[in-house]
Amino acid sequence: MSIILRTENLCFTYGAGTPFEKHAVKNVNIDIKKGEVIGVIGHTGSGKSTLMQMLNGLIAPTSGRVLLDGKDIHENKKELRGVRFRVGLVFQYPENQLFEETVRKDISFGPQNMGLPSEAVEKRVKKAAEFAGLKEELLDRSPFDLSGGEKRRAAIAGVIAMDPEILILDEPTAGLDPMGRDVLLSQIEAYHKARNNTVLLVSHSMEDIANIADRVLVMCEGDCVMFDETHKVFSRAEELEKMGLRVPQITKITTELRRRGVPLSEGILTVNQAFEEIREILRREGKI
Repeated sequence: MSIILRTENLCFTYGAGTPFEKHAVKNVNIDIKKGEVIGVIGHTGSGKSTLMQMLNGLIAPTSGRVLLDGKDIHENKKELRGVRFRVGLVFQYPENQLFEETVRKDISFGPQNMGLPSEAVEKRVKKAAEFAGLKEELLDRSPFDLSGGEKRRAAIAGVIAMDPEILILDEPTAGLDPMGRDVLLSQIEAYHKARNNTVLLVSHSMEDIANIADRVLVMCEGDCVMFDETHKVFSRAEELEKMGLRVPQITKITTELRRRGVPLSEGILTVNQAFEEIREILRREGKI
């Protein structure tokens, strides 16, 4: 896979030169490939959200560069609007961004601003609503009459409708109940498989990250301290816990079983993986 997004010595400082100066992002160098899913984790205040907003040009770096297809996104300020169509960002609690009279108008806002004809806009609205799991009968209702989960899906559909090459989701499941979280995550996964675009998912749920991410980026106090394949990152449980993070519960359980002599693989991420390995061990021992 070719690299679509790269950062070079990326830094951002809030309140530079004042008594309130804070280094939110420090010298981050990462490469993101086309078509992969990146999980982004870190404790509150680690710099995750600031970094995500830098990747689509909402925040300009204090120093360093963000390269989209090899080109500095801040090289030409007039092209930044186009960058944001290519790198779509869904904020945490995105339902707070809803503002139009109807869900349909809200979802169509982005495509209309891209200058697409009305027929193409309508096709994108319907497709985005389908990807986000919104029923068609909701499109002509006020977004403020929707449930919390429906509002979340409507806001995500508004970004999906722009058909971004890179979709950044900042805590998309925050505040949802477990069923709502699972449904939304499965819809994001289905969208990625259908579009084969690049997805960056920021989440405090290690289980969500383990289920969907190809690689995981770990932020701590503004630094990128880990960026590797998902199972390799979660195999470093002690280091993560020192940063106030935890590994998926099933990974913790299987790690403890390994310590007690059960021949399981390192970095098991899902219950299904654990089930299959344990069943195979029992089969080899003639116990099933």
